[in-house]
Amino acid sequence: MLPSQKRAHPAMSALARAAVIGGTGYGGAELIRLLINHPNVELARVTSIDRVGEPLEAVHRTLGRTGLVFEEMPAEAAASGMDVVFLALPHKVSATMAGALVGASPRIIDLSGDFRLRDAEAYARYYGGAHPFPEHLGAWTYGLPELHREAIRQSRRIASPGCFATAIALGLLPLAKAGLLSGPIHTVAATGSSGSGAYASEGTHHPTRANNLKIYKALAHQHVPEIEQTLADACRAGGVASRFSLSFVPVSAPLVRGILANSFVQVPAAIDGAAIAGLYGDFYKDAPLVRVLGGSAKAQAEVLAVKGTMWADLSWTLGAVDAVSGLRQLLLTSAIDNLIKGGAGQAVQSMNLALGLPEVAGLETAGIWP
Repeated sequence: MLPSQKRAHPAMSALARAAVIGGTGYGGAELIRLLINHPNVELARVTSIDRVGEPLEAVHRTLGRTGLVFEEMPAEAAASGMDVVFLALPHKVSATMAGALVGASPRIIDLSGDFRLRDAEAYARYYGGAHPFPEHLGAWTYGLPELHREAIRQSRRIASPGCFATAIALGLLPLAKAGLLSGPIHTVAATGSSGSGAYASEGTHHPTRANNLKIYKALAHQHVPEIEQTLADACRAGGVASRFSLSFVPVSAPLVRGILANSFVQVPAAIDGAAIAGLYGDFYKDAPLVRVLGGSAKAQAEVLAVKGTMWADLSWTLGAVDAVSGLRQLLLTSAIDNLIKGGAGQAVQSMNLALGLPEVAGLETAGIWP
């Protein structure tokens, strides 16, 4: 969007000024793309420790001319004069900046996993080391608008959810709030290679990845405690006890972007399709970026339908009553673009709420087909 086409929203006296700290990765690229096209925001600064002094479009060649270059500066300096600062940094790097940014005036939105968990022991176990500022865990609002919309509006420190966590939690939140999550939940979710970041590794090397399917971090992925924490919050919101456990197997899929998550839940035999439709329709009635597709075999969630968009698509399949347990099997399927609804776009959605802008501002873009 040309600067002349941008307008300050009535809730603000001028365009909101935004900075991105860590702009050379895939998450940073999506943030830059969304912010330069946002009608109410001026992207004023992008920092990095590499490619310093180069134009943004020299690294992200799809951007066109932005007039900005990658700068290298301390986090405090990058935050100066900004209304919002995005941390698009690897896990364990954002955590080191908590001390420097704790007194900063702009709103801070972190895309890493460093401030999502409230439990320091869980962080140490799943992220491979103690948090350098454990006193800050629990002080950041978890930026899932479909569950914490009002808290995000009031927050100055937001921890944006992980991609798997977003896809899986969105599929299960209505059941959690209704007290229908009980016992073991089993989830298998496939993801694209962009979720592994911009720097290649043995596991993401294209000739291996492009023609292969494999599991990784089975039953030990770092998003497990995040998902369990989110679903437990939904249980509490519904006034019900949290009585479930999650077993999660991620799958490396031969595609670039997108997540398809399948979660298996056992529900009472009396639960039918109409009851599920009522729960999901009611829970997401005010969620402008969630599409509840229902239980029809002709309208199942799929990656291609959300590619390049902020949509989260949800569908379900209701099985017969099991003769042994007397319970009914329910399969919840959710699809998102991991870089947008599962990453940069969700961070912008939280920014919109925190700044008093329309929730979907700058996010209603058409997808990529095929």
